[in-house]
Amino acid sequence: MASYSPENRNSKIARWRFDVGSEDATIDVARQVAGAVAVGDLVTLSGDLGAGKTTFARALIREIMGDPELEVPSPTFTLMQNYEGPRFPIVHADLYRIREPDELIELGWEDAASCSLMLVEWPERAEHFFTAHRLDVRLDIVPDSGGMRRTITLTGTGGWAERIQQARALSDLLDHAGWGNARRDLVQGDASSRLYERLVLPGKSAILMISPTPKQGPIIRAGKTYRTLARLADDVSAFVALAKGLRTFGVSAPEIYAANIQDGLVLMEDLGSDGFVDHNGPIRERYLEAVRLLAEIHGQELPRALPVVEGQYYTIPTYDLEPLMVEIELFLDWYVPSRTGKPLSGSARGIFLNLWRRALEPLALAEPTWVLRDFHSPNLIWQPSREGTDRVGVIDFQDTLIGHPAYDVGSIIYDARVQVPESLASEMTDLYVHMRTSKNSDFDGLRFSSALALFSAQRLTKILGIFVRLDQRDGKPQYLKHIPMLEGYLRRNLSHHTLGPLKAWYGEHMPDLFGSAD
Repeated sequence: MASYSPENRNSKIARWRFDVGSEDATIDVARQVAGAVAVGDLVTLSGDLGAGKTTFARALIREIMGDPELEVPSPTFTLMQNYEGPRFPIVHADLYRIREPDELIELGWEDAASCSLMLVEWPERAEHFFTAHRLDVRLDIVPDSGGMRRTITLTGTGGWAERIQQARALSDLLDHAGWGNARRDLVQGDASSRLYERLVLPGKSAILMISPTPKQGPIIRAGKTYRTLARLADDVSAFVALAKGLRTFGVSAPEIYAANIQDGLVLMEDLGSDGFVDHNGPIRERYLEAVRLLAEIHGQELPRALPVVEGQYYTIPTYDLEPLMVEIELFLDWYVPSRTGKPLSGSARGIFLNLWRRALEPLALAEPTWVLRDFHSPNLIWQPSREGTDRVGVIDFQDTLIGHPAYDVGSIIYDARVQVPESLASEMTDLYVHMRTSKNSDFDGLRFSSALALFSAQRLTKILGIFVRLDQRDGKPQYLKHIPMLEGYLRRNLSHHTLGPLKAWYGEHMPDLFGSAD
């Protein structure tokens, strides 16, 4: 049984207490802590003799190391025991025998602390040596009317306070949903700060999304951050509402099993891992089915307000000029300097933005529909047991806006992670236009073709900036390998006869990359 202290989420300290009636219960708490720790963390271990400190430390190290049989000796005589973990090194220290805190410096503490998880027993021997940002684990034997009981109290200070709050919220969510005893396996994440885990119980699985409140970043214009200007979702209420809305309109989005909006936690249906790409590249049948799904969605009257929970609605923002233009600026701020070695002149920048503004303004909201915004292979999962467009499982749609249908069609045709052959791209475009015109005689295929080139060029320009930013700002260089393909896609779209002025700008200012577009 666990209880939570009265400190609220805005305080710098948070406590979570567990009554542990057995060694297995102590091990379970250690496993929960193991899921929350990271490189550079300090975890101090204190409490009564015989309360279970050795059991806790051994279980914590074994869980992080992924080896339930690992030998974990006491560091009483060595002072510091080192482990090379699969995620990060671990230093298990016992400070009982040190006489002065400065002895830690001689042991190499400062170097180890920056790149390891530090697990420290007898921390009171060097209390002033440690930072306030820490997790203290205290194990006590407590007398009560029934005899003796053991407790474990987790006390998080500094940044650990929020992590304790989220860990508690996650435990409550899983317990109430019936998944508290599930095995949790990390699933590869995306370019955001979100984390995903696959929960496994006998005969079934689910996906857990952990989506902390995103950092807003600096103010860039009119008192607004980039996230606000680009109208990116601030919490998981958008994901929950859109998942329910998409399912209502016949889309295989994951069913929501449980959610904690405040703490950014969503437990949902596991759609599997059968993707849209194999060793030969895009799987034609699946890409065509994705286009059919878009045509079906875009042919419906879709609401703008969607229920999150009873009495709470989420209103989908619009994809008008403000977010479209701030996205374009990523190309100027990140991609251009990385390629030319210098920023653009003020006049070149102004011309670029004016050209885009004139091109986008007439079409931004010309045929409003749901724009899922990231409708490409990493976010599509094939459902072979279903039929028709139900086979297209869709995830990662929390940033959906109300905008032009050509945007999402361009997202899948010019997939940002995989080369789509021109022949397949043409087949997908023709299929979409055919489906729309067969249901609506007013649908103009030529006008759509122009819009497709425009919004695809806008999206590709934005992504070039994002991928360079992911490398330079976020330390994720793996996205750079896609840039030559994206440049080729962009050249292809700039060759559309309606984009002549934009093509000329790219050719003039980046002739080595875009001067030959035809």
